[in-house]
Amino acid sequence: MSEAQIAGGHKANLNNPNTSEESKQHSREVLDNEFNGGDVAGSVDDHEKNPNNVAGGLKATMKNPNVSDEAKQRAKERLENNEL
Repeated sequence: MSEAQIAGGHKANLNNPNTSEESKQHSREVLDNEFNGGDVAGSVDDHEKNPNNVAGGLKATMKNPNVSDEAKQRAKERLENNEL
């Protein structure tokens, strides 16, 4: 697993409403101490993402029962407009 992936996992943890504050604090400390606050060489910007992975994520969004109807509609529109 690359450093960018590890840092990305900690960033995702910070935005996850289902993780404890203790877990989020640990992720903050790891990002600050080991990853310069999360600024990792090799991390991927939106314009560099694999379009097939983006499409897969949008399709998963459309089928996820925990996602709002608005988010599902936006995912559908992005797929239809090839906004990958």
